[in-house]
Amino acid sequence: MVVKSEDGRELRSFRFKDEDERQEVRAVERKILLETLAIKLPSAAVRFSSGLARMERRENGKMLLELVDGTRLLAKIVIGCDGIRSPVAKWMGFSEPKYVGHCAFRGLGFYTNGQPFEPRVNYVYGRGLRAGYVPVSPTKVYWFICFNSPSPGPKTIDPSVLKKQAKELVKNWPSELLNLIDLTPDETISKTPLVDRWLWPVISPPPSTGTTVLVGDAWHPMTPNLGQGACCALEDAVILSRKLVNAINSGPKSVEDAMKSYGIERWPRVFPLTVRANLVGSLLQWENPVVCSVRNNVVIPKLVRLGPILEHTNFECEPSLKTNF
Repeated sequence: MVVKSEDGRELRSFRFKDEDERQEVRAVERKILLETLAIKLPSAAVRFSSGLARMERRENGKMLLELVDGTRLLAKIVIGCDGIRSPVAKWMGFSEPKYVGHCAFRGLGFYTNGQPFEPRVNYVYGRGLRAGYVPVSPTKVYWFICFNSPSPGPKTIDPSVLKKQAKELVKNWPSELLNLIDLTPDETISKTPLVDRWLWPVISPPPSTGTTVLVGDAWHPMTPNLGQGACCALEDAVILSRKLVNAINSGPKSVEDAMKSYGIERWPRVFPLTVRANLVGSLLQWENPVVCSVRNNVVIPKLVRLGPILEHTNFECEPSLKTNF
């Protein structure tokens, strides 16, 4: 990992293995991750682009799900992993995620003849503004620009406008970042407000009710400042599947108990990470020139130690099932 100032000066560089032998960093394109998981399932098991319009619990305890295309499904178990604006979470009484005061441009630069970057995470810090980029394949490089904004502002989806706005923010920054934006296909660029939901004990609803349960961003949306949002969703899936595997053939009560157990186990993990991600984002988005100077010349070069900072990524994941072939 390399950290630079907005004028291109290198502030600090790390090798993850030098800081903590347990560390391994892999940047994966979300599309590839989803395809890799989906291909392991039977061909008709997943029906994509099926938005949920309405849900209700029937007298027999089953859930009626009505999709936006009019399809109606009757389900014994509902796992709401439908993202930040989850209709399932809304049905369960969760509040809307809260805007944290900054937005992010994101994109995927495409190099037809191969991208030129070394396998490392690159960060650039400015005043109330930061950027980062990391290769995700031999031809693609993920990038982001995070900036302070008192409100999310109007929603913009025009790629040419988004590129222009993103480049204007970092027009005097290292040229490789500007080139990345220029090489970003229209369908991969986006601008989103950053939001989270703090799961205060007692105040927040539990992640399950009956045989309906929440997973990932639907339950615990967090800002991307620790890079743990998708990781925590995968952790949720592992723990929930482990809880359900023994309960699913034992009746609704066992399933309900398994879901409650999942929530009890996961809350001490996801709540502190949500808070920590929020606080890290606030610190990295400083605008005060004196504070930014101290950050760039003292804190990052001399005080930061990567090992303790990344301790939260050390999640031990045992196999969910042991199968003898």
